[in-house]
Amino acid sequence: MLKILLFIGLLVLLLGGGAKRVAAGGAKSLDMADRLLGGRGARLLLQDQPYGHGPRQSLDIWVPEAARADDRLPVVVFFHGGGWDSGDRGSYGFVGRALANEGFVAVVPDYRLVPRAHWPDFLQDGAAAVAWARGHVATLGGDPDRIALMGHSAGAYNAAMLALDPQWLRGAGSDPAVIRGVVGLAGPYDFLPMEKGGHADKAMGKIRPAERTQPIAFARGDAPPLWLATGDGDTVVRPRNSQNLAAAIEAAGGSASLRIYRDMGHKGIVMALATPFRSKGPVLDEASDFLRGVTARRVSPFEAAAQ
Repeated sequence: MLKILLFIGLLVLLLGGGAKRVAAGGAKSLDMADRLLGGRGARLLLQDQPYGHGPRQSLDIWVPEAARADDRLPVVVFFHGGGWDSGDRGSYGFVGRALANEGFVAVVPDYRLVPRAHWPDFLQDGAAAVAWARGHVATLGGDPDRIALMGHSAGAYNAAMLALDPQWLRGAGSDPAVIRGVVGLAGPYDFLPMEKGGHADKAMGKIRPAERTQPIAFARGDAPPLWLATGDGDTVVRPRNSQNLAAAIEAAGGSASLRIYRDMGHKGIVMALATPFRSKGPVLDEASDFLRGVTARRVSPFEAAAQ
């Protein structure tokens, strides 16, 4: 009965133009809306799985409803946003369900946050989560050789840094070459000088030289393919971050796709992954198309000839 009442209340809220209020409630509200108004076809396979020893070093894994342990599905590791000082994986079940419904094994980790942690703690955590996934996902229906990264806002920064600067995955005992591609949603990649007292300043403002903290400083031609999406209405992380990184990767001879959604803001781009707000823009469809392309199985010349 409680679930029915919540469903009716949320439906009235949405029909009454309450999407802004749902967005104001943050990822947790989005997750509730997704669970009540959709979100079927996926299941939470693992919850609170440690990938390290700290309280913020755990992850959740979502899989398609019909997935089996002996499947070899492509894997997407999603890093949540929150300015490196807030956010938790439990509020991002809507992303895990969305990706699982698209045929991926979705890994959603937490990572250490400001003020208890600072750069590069959250990058080391992200690398450790990827290393854990690569070492264990084969028994959970995933393919350890087909891993992509994805993130929103600060999480997109984490994903880009892990893909562009090999030191982090190497430091976690993993091979940087395992990353097939990156989806970055409204990520900060080129934000010097940092705003005094802002999220980035508190997370990494003491690092010298400051360029060490910038994904654009590691743009290279042999980087994994990037799909960078932003909204032209984003006043939190300006679209120039995605534009500049895409241009730098292309100038270096690499592959980077830039997608700018009209009339979409910073929260709207992640809201569009939740079932009730898919009409805001084809973010899930287009990101999934890219992810399927970069994680496609590689066929050896011998196998191709045999076919």
